[in-house]
Amino acid sequence: MANATAAAHGLDVLTLLARHGEPLPAATIARELGLPRSSVYHLLAVLTSRGFVRHLPEERRYGLGVAVYELGSAYQRQAPLQRVARRVMDRLVDDTRLNAHLAVLHGRDVLYVIEQRAPGGPHLVSDVGVRLPASLTATGLAMLAALPAAQVRALYPGREAFVQRAGRGPTSLLALRRELQDTRARGYALEDGLVTPGLASVAVAVLDHNDYPVAAVAATYPVDRVFEVGVVVGSVRTAAAEVTRRIRGRR
Repeated sequence: MANATAAAHGLDVLTLLARHGEPLPAATIARELGLPRSSVYHLLAVLTSRGFVRHLPEERRYGLGVAVYELGSAYQRQAPLQRVARRVMDRLVDDTRLNAHLAVLHGRDVLYVIEQRAPGGPHLVSDVGVRLPASLTATGLAMLAALPAAQVRALYPGREAFVQRAGRGPTSLLALRRELQDTRARGYALEDGLVTPGLASVAVAVLDHNDYPVAAVAATYPVDRVFEVGVVVGSVRTAAAEVTRRIRGRR
């Protein structure tokens, strides 16, 4: 149990350093984690020797080491998001009989990483590997709505950053903010005919342990068919919550 406790404290140190944007003094780490300073120095020494923490002696601070980057790179190479989400997306299609997709935010675009089609479902432009403007898609709006306001402002510094489709879509940061406010108030994002005329989508963000939107789950339906949108939204929310749980985020 002692080793398990030490391992947990070591992970707490790494999590704390990851949460802050700059290296921290050992005293700050000890204070924020509620640990004895001697224990923190011991943990930092071990983590530094393994490359997970780097010591900046001139500043008397500690930051993340290159081994953390190597772990992150290995994590990306294993495509974990697609692996943990694939069966969840299959169930979403089975439950709704609608096309479902998973997308990630890449700058001002969304990149589709999973596309699951329902039997007889329409062909969508949102195929795997396709990029679309985030401000025009349900998945993009769901993720943008979960970002800090400063990050949204950095992504859209001026009118030239916005893309319209058939004369529709936000053309200013103010208009986008209104759309994101509506998305947060509803609890899900809605897109109607902006990507493909006659098709609408609802989406919910997938959040990591820092409440950062790492992806969004969506389902697409024909607007000329009678659907209980609330039921579709419920299924999409359930799927997004399950993917969030699987990546050790928060429900």
